[in-house]
Amino acid sequence: MSNRFESKVVVITGAGSGLGRAAALELAKEGAKLSLVDLNEASLAETQNQIKAIAPKAEVLLLTADVSNEEAVKKYVEDSLAKFGRIDGFYNNAGIEGKQAPTADYDSKMFDKVIDINLKGVFYGMKYVLPVMKEQQSGAIVNVASVGGIRGVLNQAAYVASKHAVAGMTKNAAIEYGQYNLSINAIAPGAIMTDMVVGSLKQIGGEDGWEEAGKQFVSVNPKKRFGKPEEVGRLVAFLLSGESEFINGAVIPIDGGQSNQY
Repeated sequence: MSNRFESKVVVITGAGSGLGRAAALELAKEGAKLSLVDLNEASLAETQNQIKAIAPKAEVLLLTADVSNEEAVKKYVEDSLAKFGRIDGFYNNAGIEGKQAPTADYDSKMFDKVIDINLKGVFYGMKYVLPVMKEQQSGAIVNVASVGGIRGVLNQAAYVASKHAVAGMTKNAAIEYGQYNLSINAIAPGAIMTDMVVGSLKQIGGEDGWEEAGKQFVSVNPKKRFGKPEEVGRLVAFLLSGESEFINGAVIPIDGGQSNQY
């Protein structure tokens, strides 16, 4: 097994579930020191249990924080530095889908909540991590956009707006900070089988019909299946590893090719 992350420190937001947890497991296997951030303390503890099962010696710091609160973001960055002394990688992943509704019917409070978490949360993360990496003259950031950051998605105005904005902010930061030996990219996952996607399918097909809705959903994917969280984890690991330094400002789809279809 490769140890690309031996002695490297990586901060992951939304680490209590889904793509955050998958990346944490992938990086732990490769020797990373991990600072794991999530709103849900119990979920973080479960991620830690799963890490210990595959990498008993992994150094892990658990931090409960709301990424939409700027002070909380500043604190998780400070706490990570206090514990590990540096930040080599940042997986800026925490996000929510919100509720599905046509644009004219979309609840304004829910719109604000999605923007606060998905967009401002990513902005605050970069705002406080970038100066650390700039001073180190090294580091890599992976923001989480979505295929909803490169295409429209029916009934998801807030989510699509937030993820397009994340893609834009990623490009901006990449051209501003590339000169300091930083690489800043975004990934655009399609339908990956996480709890969030199950929740989305339940909004479409209900408690009883969500699996059928899922089959229908992937029937148009060139790969005819959902993606796996660990497949995204491996992409994130590559982008944070230092093996991909000249990839900068990219928004990389990982969706089985679906977003390329007319």
